[in-house]
Amino acid sequence: MTDTLPRQAGAAEVAPPSSAASSRVDLGDLRVVHTRHWFRWSIGIVVLFVVAQFAWSLVTNENYEWDVFAHYFLSEPVLQGVGITLALTVISATIGFFLGTLLALARLAKSPLLNSAAWVFIWFFRSVPLVVQIIVWYNLGYLYPTLGLGTPFTTDFWIVEFPTVQLISAFAAAILGLSLNQAAYSAEIIRGGLLSVDQGQLEAAAALGIPPRRRLTRIVLPQAMRSIVPNATNEVIGLVKGASVVFVIAIPEVFYAVQVIYNRNSRVIPLLLVAVVWYTIITTILSIAQYYIERHYARGSVRVLPPTPVQRARHWIALQWARLGDADSSPPPLEGSDAAPLPTAAQHSNGNDAKFGGR
Repeated sequence: MTDTLPRQAGAAEVAPPSSAASSRVDLGDLRVVHTRHWFRWSIGIVVLFVVAQFAWSLVTNENYEWDVFAHYFLSEPVLQGVGITLALTVISATIGFFLGTLLALARLAKSPLLNSAAWVFIWFFRSVPLVVQIIVWYNLGYLYPTLGLGTPFTTDFWIVEFPTVQLISAFAAAILGLSLNQAAYSAEIIRGGLLSVDQGQLEAAAALGIPPRRRLTRIVLPQAMRSIVPNATNEVIGLVKGASVVFVIAIPEVFYAVQVIYNRNSRVIPLLLVAVVWYTIITTILSIAQYYIERHYARGSVRVLPPTPVQRARHWIALQWARLGDADSSPPPLEGSDAAPLPTAAQHSNGNDAKFGGR
């Protein structure tokens, strides 16, 4: 806008307006100059070059033997090994986190006996390497040839008696080692999550007369899960990879299966790539599950849940389709959120003019 003053007939021309008035500038005429991040662009170019170089080597390097990889990727021994790996992970994680919850509650209990017993359990099983635990459980028959129920402090098992070698098979030894080791670590994760909840909420719930069990399940755990889930998922992912150590007792999980195959045909690299890809697929699925579990428990900490990657992709496709079809149409809002739809190009320019007062 230009401020003008009226002229009087026969009078001299009025002086120009003051400096304050002349300094008014239409912001719509200003050219936006974006900051140039030269260092960031340089690092990005280097990373892109390294990735492209690696992708090129994957295609051109014949030592990868992708035909051998494709032949054994869905072979029966490998699929059986994947199934055993998943079974070990699911069973050990279930038992481990159940025992870990009990140990965490015992560590927080006011009873010195429970507190001390839980601390000793956690201390011992975190001190001994996992592979050593599995081998000890597998060879427990050397220490105790028979196990059973009978007269206390004697070996008179008159109720029931089993040979230890038959009772603790290789699979059972693997489950015992993985579960007890997982319980020791998950106990500290759960205890840390419970301690992260504000104690004032517990005091308020106790003042209202809410029973302790209901306080734990309805007040403490939903808030503690926000800090438990990321660490617990890391432990489960570590358990998937840690299950590979059971090859020492000849359990045919996926790593043991590929070892047996490449010991016969000497195709080491393609068979190891088979194991690498299967472990990557399993951990990717667990990471996706972690994202949605974290999003579920984030409802108490954020007003509006952020859209998922699928919702973002669908919204972007709808936006591009709207721009191609009709420049004045607006795409639908993001699903699962209260976010307003993104403006089209015409609306964006009109919005800028309206925001800065026009001309």
